[in-house]
Amino acid sequence: MALDYFMYLAKKNPLLGYKLQQSGIPDKPEDFIQKAYFLSVFVAVIMGVVTFIFLNSFQQNTLWSIPTVIVMFFFLRVVFLHQPDAMLSKKEKNINKELVFASRFLLIEVQSGVPLFNAMINISGHYQYIGKEFKDIVNIVNLGTSLEDAIEQVSDRTPSVSFRKVLWQLLNSLKTGADIGTSLEAAINQITREQMIAVEEYGRKLNPLAMFYMILAVILPSIGITMLVLISNFLSLSLGLASLLSITGFLAFMQFMFYNIIKNMRPPVDL
Repeated sequence: MALDYFMYLAKKNPLLGYKLQQSGIPDKPEDFIQKAYFLSVFVAVIMGVVTFIFLNSFQQNTLWSIPTVIVMFFFLRVVFLHQPDAMLSKKEKNINKELVFASRFLLIEVQSGVPLFNAMINISGHYQYIGKEFKDIVNIVNLGTSLEDAIEQVSDRTPSVSFRKVLWQLLNSLKTGADIGTSLEAAINQITREQMIAVEEYGRKLNPLAMFYMILAVILPSIGITMLVLISNFLSLSLGLASLLSITGFLAFMQFMFYNIIKNMRPPVDL
């Protein structure tokens, strides 16, 4: 019965199998969903037990551990189910960071008279992330596939749109007999312009975001905690350890969120 439910969820997400293949996860879609649910339950129960022990040690209402389990389950379920998306996003950023330099390396090799296949072998040993993609092409060719088909296979499963453009230029040049250096140089110039535009947009977005960070994560918490302490003294209110820890946890969460927002907004450019 449970397996049928996981298969139903897999059918509702038809792109999951393709994402798993791109991210290198060998599981079937229904098996991946099943593992995500079971892992979410396991971690949520552990968090509930930790919450129960924590509340019990401070003689607080331990019933709060029940909603903790429920909230953590739904939160972790979303996190684990989006693991392929996170892996693909990270993989795309890593490839794009090395793309311009690796493409220029390939261009210099080709213009120097090195065969394209040999140039790909050289790239696979010099770059950590994009080198793996070229190494896949080399391995596929070594298994007996033509270079054109190998490039097309890697192009279909790579998450990087920019890298796909480079591979398409190489593929078109091989099929039409055009000069590889000219096509590759045009692709490099286009990708460079796109990265420069992305850096400029990032700079424009960063200024207001830094202002919001200063207000919401630095100024307001400092003034708010000071006012809270003063008001609690005037009104004879007691701030327990649980309340102070909750405020600290909330502030730490806000800091973490701002950090991740800024980090994820940063364009994948290696200057």
